[in-house]
Amino acid sequence: MPRGGIRLALQAMNAPFRRMLPVLALALVHVAQPTLAQPGGSAAAVAVPDGQRDFDWEIGTWTTRVRVLRNPLSGEAPEWAEYVGTSVVRPLLGGRANFVELAVAGQAGRIEGGSLRLYNPQARQWGIHYASLANGTLTAPVYGGFDEQGRGAFYGSDTLDGRAILVHFLITRASPNEARFEQAFSADGGTTWEVNWIAVDTRN
Repeated sequence: MPRGGIRLALQAMNAPFRRMLPVLALALVHVAQPTLAQPGGSAAAVAVPDGQRDFDWEIGTWTTRVRVLRNPLSGEAPEWAEYVGTSVVRPLLGGRANFVELAVAGQAGRIEGGSLRLYNPQARQWGIHYASLANGTLTAPVYGGFDEQGRGAFYGSDTLDGRAILVHFLITRASPNEARFEQAFSADGGTTWEVNWIAVDTRN
């Protein structure tokens, strides 16, 4: 997931992901452990599954089709650009981390970069970092994980044109051979969201 210097990156069409800091309140919702009432009024924590293998399904080579909104949160008519290429996902450190190599191209240019996903076993969360070849910068991570249905949700914060925004990155799997990655921005504290990145991967 590319980003870093949002406005410049999206205009250049080489780094559509952002430099982000975690939105702790949203992230903590994901890792909070629910409790179940026990006889006698006590409560026991429900174990949260270990998620360090959550990305195993993605290992391999994929054909990637990407749509990127070039003027996010502008209030203007949306300007979309389309790209096609590949994503190659490789495991690292015994599967506790992985790396995505992204290379896509279209009429607006090329997007090339890498996404490093690192698992925190204490928080039972993933941090996703992106490095763009356009500027050689490794971004701060977004944090989150997958639910029981295999849906991944990750949150962060950033600025766009000098204003603070929230960022939501969503991963869903339509089948073992197809996955969708969607990024959205919010300038009103999460009340409304505008999608600015949609990628559909099909396994090769």
